[in-house]
Amino acid sequence: MSNSNDASSPDLFPPLTRDIIHACQCSSWYPTFSSCTIKSIIIRPVPLEFKEYLVSDGVTVPLGSEDVPAESTLSDDEDSEDDSDDASDGPTAKIYSFPELDEEIRKAMAALGGAAFPKLNWTAPKDSAWVLNPSSPLKCTSPSDVYLYLKTSDFAAHDLDPEMVFDGCIDPPDSQSQEYDLELVLKKWYSIDRSREMRCFVWDGNFIAISQRDTNFYEFLNKPDTQRIITAGLVEFWETSIKDKFSGGPNYIFDVLLTRSLESAHLIDINPFAPRTDALLFTYPELLDIHKSHVRNETSQSLTNSSLQPILRVIPSATHPSASRNAPANQHNMIPMEALELSQGRSIQDFQDTWIDQIKRAMEDENKKHTKS
Repeated sequence: MSNSNDASSPDLFPPLTRDIIHACQCSSWYPTFSSCTIKSIIIRPVPLEFKEYLVSDGVTVPLGSEDVPAESTLSDDEDSEDDSDDASDGPTAKIYSFPELDEEIRKAMAALGGAAFPKLNWTAPKDSAWVLNPSSPLKCTSPSDVYLYLKTSDFAAHDLDPEMVFDGCIDPPDSQSQEYDLELVLKKWYSIDRSREMRCFVWDGNFIAISQRDTNFYEFLNKPDTQRIITAGLVEFWETSIKDKFSGGPNYIFDVLLTRSLESAHLIDINPFAPRTDALLFTYPELLDIHKSHVRNETSQSLTNSSLQPILRVIPSATHPSASRNAPANQHNMIPMEALELSQGRSIQDFQDTWIDQIKRAMEDENKKHTKS
């Protein structure tokens, strides 16, 4: 979401329609831009029960989704004791299993080199990057990894609710425009240099602004020569690879990863030009002013189209208000209450091992209940 405190005003944004939202889902734009984006495999549609699993209470991993089955650490006596306790428990939670989806995920991962980055139609579970291996965020090597990241994500839940998906659209809903198939997107996983991630803003067909995405200060990004290279490279990338090719119209926000030379880029995602998309180092009133400036320049013909360069904004110093203060992103979503109860007196590694072990134990308990019923 945008951090602009006045971003709710409709005058700050171009009209948003359901067709634009549909155009921003990965399956809509990937075929057009596959040559300039990260290799992806889209599984669509997913089983109907998959959505039910994602919105269900609790954190469990579907049966059979782990590449290495979890082994119980309980003795036979402890198993018997737990079984007797289970008999007095209330209704058992539903056990989910997606063997066909598991197989599709494994095949996709093999085709992508063994590891993948997961997302749904529009949203990646970035707020769950801490769950498994923070040093390799959102790196999935098994179906269970994919399920766990999506299951624990508040961000990904956005794609499960049509009212949230089409929030802010000006056209009235009908049975066709409100429907969409839930899709699972697996992108080839790379260790990404966050300093090279940029967000680009296009309004009425004009490339108006570029913002650094990572909220850390990078000295090299503040060098004038570097900024000229980045701006020129992104303008050329947009003009040759994206301009007039996006099916959602002339208003959109696209994310890129700059190449190591900083002279070109890889497309990462396309987002609606709407309050739900964070303006990052700009505010939406600023973007509106920049857009109006482009319109005035075009109308007066005081500048040629080639002279209309987007404004690049990066974090100028480590003391800038937008710079990170050693606080992890999405920290509000990082520690469930159950995790807090397990964390007392443990190191980070011990806590992670214990948390994963507890999830596996919960899976085993549910499986035993299911077998007995």
